[in-house]
Amino acid sequence: MQLKDAAKAFRRKVQMEKIGTAELMEQYANGRRDFQQINLSEASLFEANLQGINLSGSNLCKIYLPYSNLSQANLQQAQLQAAELSDAKLYQTNLSQADLQNANLCRATLRRANLQGANLENANLQGADLGNANLTGANLSNANLSSANLAKANLTDAQLSGTNLFRSQNVDLSNAQLDCSTIYPDGHRPDYLPSGVKCEFED
Repeated sequence: MQLKDAAKAFRRKVQMEKIGTAELMEQYANGRRDFQQINLSEASLFEANLQGINLSGSNLCKIYLPYSNLSQANLQQAQLQAAELSDAKLYQTNLSQADLQNANLCRATLRRANLQGANLENANLQGADLGNANLTGANLSNANLSSANLAKANLTDAQLSGTNLFRSQNVDLSNAQLDCSTIYPDGHRPDYLPSGVKCEFED
């Protein structure tokens, strides 16, 4: 019984603090940068300058952050499902193991960002700049990377099932996990996988 009570107390202790956008911006302006494990779900922060903020482990589901500056921020293990991050600056941002399912990162700047182990399933990365980004082990299944810049991006063991890479630039797929539904930069799907398996398509 005592163990159960202790577990409940611990869960209450680690429950995420709900914080409003005005309070967040005021505290940030006053020099606070550590906002780990807070709840900002569905918050509206259009064009917000939050460079270097620590939001690791936070609930940022459906947050509205277009044109925001989150460069060098720590978003490790953050919940960013269906987040609106179009045209956002995410230079050198730590997004390792973050959940970005269905997020909109269209035209976002992700140069040198750490996306190792991130979940980007169904994410929109159309026109995004991912130069030198670390995408090792990331899940990019059914993501849209058309016209994205992937120069020197590390895609080792990245999952690219159903990923749209049409007109993506400077992409190295040699160590990525592809399947017959991957759309290559030239718009074609593969006839054969690197393993030698022949792809069969219905007429």
